[in-house]
Amino acid sequence: MKLGVFTVLFADKTLEEMLDHVKSKGIDTVEVGSGGYVGDPHCQPTELLADETKLEVFRQAFAERDMTISALSCHGNPLHPKKEEAEKFHQQFVDTVKLAEKLSVDTVVTFAGCPGESEHSENPVWITCPWPTDFSNVVDWQWEKKAIPYWKAQNDFLKKHNVRVAIEPHPGFVVYNNETALRLRAECGDQIGVNFDPSHYFWQGMDPAQSIKEVGKALYHFHAKDTQIEPRNTALNGVLDTKSYADIANRSWVFRTVGYGHDEQAWRDIISALQVIGYDGAISIEHEDGLMSVEEGFDKAAAFLQDMLIQEGAKNLWWV
Repeated sequence: MKLGVFTVLFADKTLEEMLDHVKSKGIDTVEVGSGGYVGDPHCQPTELLADETKLEVFRQAFAERDMTISALSCHGNPLHPKKEEAEKFHQQFVDTVKLAEKLSVDTVVTFAGCPGESEHSENPVWITCPWPTDFSNVVDWQWEKKAIPYWKAQNDFLKKHNVRVAIEPHPGFVVYNNETALRLRAECGDQIGVNFDPSHYFWQGMDPAQSIKEVGKALYHFHAKDTQIEPRNTALNGVLDTKSYADIANRSWVFRTVGYGHDEQAWRDIISALQVIGYDGAISIEHEDGLMSVEEGFDKAAAFLQDMLIQEGAKNLWWV
């Protein structure tokens, strides 16, 4: 496994500045944003696909620094009930896959998406309970009429371009836990796997280490991000929380830098679980900590994880 970082953290730097900065921290692989909800000025797939010269300059920026791309990421909603929104996100996904093929990057990260409750919806509708039965009927419709047909077609498209997709389970979308992630893969094809982000598992009350073992060979990419549960607010209101992420004092949970939501042992269990399933890809640092600057969060996460990966690597040498 290699420590990496999601480059949207450094949108204020040029591509070259960003790569030099990351390299100076001892990191040799990066996850590059390519569209979706989070913009990344470092990579514009439509532009790069249309201009071989620009594509080569982009490629050489990594080669000259002996750095690799772990994944291209376009976190969008291709199932959005508004046709123009769905088409925008879908085209970003298509362009990202084509660019990944040209760059010999084997993985694209995105969300599964979420449709509305019918063909007449204006906004996505995420269901969290089965009753009244209207809710169960909506879930069935979302999967059978929208999610499965769309991702079956994308599985064929991905296979044609020798690229796989790592769907990130995330509340608010049809894939938000192991059960839904593995269902999508079983229904639509093996080009579809998981981008595993423990932070989304922690706040839903799941055990990331055990979940990793269940995902197994379908785990294609990994985000390093933590969640801090606020005991009093959770005890009073549970974990379903629609308050702003900026309202840190009153939320039931908030995203944190690794090690600031759960202790070292919890993260050692996670790294060990990745070893158990044979994962040898990137541990990609993602920063959404409202209590730390980007630089502080990145530095602390890198130091925390580098030490852990070194020690886990030493164990492997002992086993050999």
